[in-house]
Amino acid sequence: MPNLLPQSWPALLVGLILGSYWIKVMHLVRRTKRQAGHHANLIPEEKLGRLIRVIWIPVVSLWILLPLLAGYGILSGFAPLRPLIVWPLVQWAALAVAVIAFVATWVCWIRMGKSWRMGIDPNEKTQLVFTGPFAYVRHPIYGLSQLLMLMTILIVPSPGMLLIGLLHILFMQWEVRREDRYLCSVHGDAYAAYQRNVGRFFPRSLQPYRPQSAPVSAAARTAA
Repeated sequence: MPNLLPQSWPALLVGLILGSYWIKVMHLVRRTKRQAGHHANLIPEEKLGRLIRVIWIPVVSLWILLPLLAGYGILSGFAPLRPLIVWPLVQWAALAVAVIAFVATWVCWIRMGKSWRMGIDPNEKTQLVFTGPFAYVRHPIYGLSQLLMLMTILIVPSPGMLLIGLLHILFMQWEVRREDRYLCSVHGDAYAAYQRNVGRFFPRSLQPYRPQSAPVSAAARTAA
């Protein structure tokens, strides 16, 4: 009888966390479809956004798949994907951080509410969110996504996972800067003031950001 128990619980569990993460994202996409009549820019209107999806969707798929395969030792026969080294204590510590990052991301999704989007749509405007985590960090979801990726690499430190992590983090860094430029161009001084006072991924102050006057409308916040 084959052994059905996983060979690496941290790898399996982080894979399940990532699967739950993206199932939730798809739920948010469906919710936006009901509320706004479109799929939250899952397939963006802009050509550059659609091109990015061609690369990013396979990266995300492998991000979920490789830990699940590693959990059952299925990667053992594939040298480019096989873990380089296994540190159980490091893996369990990384899993604990991944759980915290997932819970924190869920809080951000709740705070964003109807303003949540996956991509930039120049024809749509939604209310900016300055409360909760967004009062301290401009892009907490992007930052937490990169943290999740780093923890996945610690749990499954294979060459393949390192490549996927590099692509994902480069994409996140580029997308954040692209979004900042877009929001400044659309929302002007209000977002520029927010950008000056609130860090991209790390707080600049322990005091929450309070805009001088709440905007009536603003460009959509984008985050997965």
